[in-house]
Amino acid sequence: MDRTEKRAFVASMASVFANTSMLVVTRNKGLDVAAVTDLRRRMRAAGATYKVGKNRLVTLAAKGTPFEGITPLLTGPIALAWAQDPVSVAKVAVEFAKTNDKLEILGGNLDGQMLDLNQVKALAELPSLDVLRAQLVGLISTPATRIAGVVQAPAGQLARVFGAYADKGEAA
Repeated sequence: MDRTEKRAFVASMASVFANTSMLVVTRNKGLDVAAVTDLRRRMRAAGATYKVGKNRLVTLAAKGTPFEGITPLLTGPIALAWAQDPVSVAKVAVEFAKTNDKLEILGGNLDGQMLDLNQVKALAELPSLDVLRAQLVGLISTPATRIAGVVQAPAGQLARVFGAYADKGEAA
């Protein structure tokens, strides 16, 4: 990498640190090209990005950001994964690490708070943001549906009573 490429990398990573909420730091312990391609494909499908980084350049980019705490994790061959949805990036990284022992999750950072391996795994077990939103809408709409049913019940009963009287009057 020449200096202009290094500057561009630091600038792009600084932009990532400014615009993301979750970052997972992984160590590549001999992943082959096919495995890395598969991991990147899974990350992309989840709305996340996976990028190999030079430790010194990532440290420079993280300086002065909420992600500055990751610098102790930046030893050896590392790669970073990030996304706006914290659960999705953690879920993909943890699932891939379960099936491939050559990917080691070192930790992460969620909005400036450092996460260790167990915290990243706990985050991965949470439902995704879309699922949580659907559950919340379900919780909110259930009482409204019940209220509508209770409010409609007397009107329905009155309609049945009037209908019964009308049938009785026609029969007589």
